[in-house]
Amino acid sequence: QTEGAKLWLRVMNELKARGTGDLLVAVVDGLKGFPEAITSVFPDCVVQTCIMHLIRYSLQFASWKERKPLAKALKVIYAAASAEAAAAELDRFEAGHYGERYAAVVHSWRRRWEEVIPFSPSLRRYARSCTRPTRLRACTARSARRFATRGISQATRRPRS
Repeated sequence: QTEGAKLWLRVMNELKARGTGDLLVAVVDGLKGFPEAITSVFPDCVVQTCIMHLIRYSLQFASWKERKPLAKALKVIYAAASAEAAAAELDRFEAGHYGERYAAVVHSWRRRWEEVIPFSPSLRRYARSCTRPTRLRACTARSARRFATRGISQATRRPRS
């Protein structure tokens, strides 16, 4: 409740003041004001809603029996090859069985559509490799190792075994 647009704007301004030149991609979890705060400080940043958060939110509307089929139907949308194909899949989802039964799911996807549209083709491979929690942890660990070793000369770096 204390995480609002003003807080995130202050955080983004602090990142910029500490030397962050620009952000390429920001993946957010749907907090109000967060995308606007990012794009006001870093206007060229591509803001993407975290698909995992959106799927978890969508599955809350389904009974336990229908969660797997609903997740499978939603995967067709976010795994589409292009934004146009994803929009067509969302229209098909809305017109079908799930659309009338889970109107709140369709509404939440439509409300966040600009941030839900699939990653650009250059980022698709990275996004696909980081969608499962175990893979996400591995990607985060690799990134942390890369950032931790920046600025360290080859002579002081520990050899890999």
